[in-house]
Amino acid sequence: METERILIVDDEETLCEVLKLNLENEGYDVDIAFSAEQALTYNLEVYSLILLDIMMGEISGIKMAKMVKNNVKTAKIPIIFCTARDTEDDMIMGLNLGADDYIMKPYTVRNVIARVKSVLRRTSGYKGNNSNNNVTSPEIVEKNKTLKVDGLVLDLEFKRCTIDGEEIKLARKEFELLAYLIDHRGKICSREQILSRVWSNEVIVLDRTIDVNITRLRSKIGVYGQYIVTRSGFGYGFKD
Repeated sequence: METERILIVDDEETLCEVLKLNLENEGYDVDIAFSAEQALTYNLEVYSLILLDIMMGEISGIKMAKMVKNNVKTAKIPIIFCTARDTEDDMIMGLNLGADDYIMKPYTVRNVIARVKSVLRRTSGYKGNNSNNNVTSPEIVEKNKTLKVDGLVLDLEFKRCTIDGEEIKLARKEFELLAYLIDHRGKICSREQILSRVWSNEVIVLDRTIDVNITRLRSKIGVYGQYIVTRSGFGYGFKD
């Protein structure tokens, strides 16, 4: 199996070296760029994942992410933002650009490694075009890149939700929860199943967290909110 290759883009040199050492100990090949300008001189197509700081020099992490996602050869490379910008608006902006995760500084190396593994598990079928390994999991190859219920559409690749063509802003966990429920439509999913799939990397998550996100989803997706059903004592589902 080909070793997955990660690019760290951050102007904090010590932090980069620490992440590089620990990720290499996990078996990954790791390169470092201390600015977006430097990173853009690399052949980005070879990377399985980019860890990207937002606040850097003339080219910010946001601008670099747009360049990566707008290039057909690199658009499918997953990006994890690692940044001190911790407002909800910053997080939503990052995720709307197509980022796969958003880690706020200060963070632990253990947390970063867990997030990296999680993202790579989800996206292992979408490596750069230069990969010599043309055999990918049938589940990933065959899985639809969109989930659709009448006018409600989830674009799983670019993490976008639209209703009748109009984009609906969803937080990352809201998007993942909705995608999970639609993907299992016609079934009731237990709280344990939902927590293990949507909040698999969180250390402590209360049952109330699911309830809050369900309430927000019902509000945001309008008439489709009634498709989300509650079965007291069992869990939640999406009507077939």
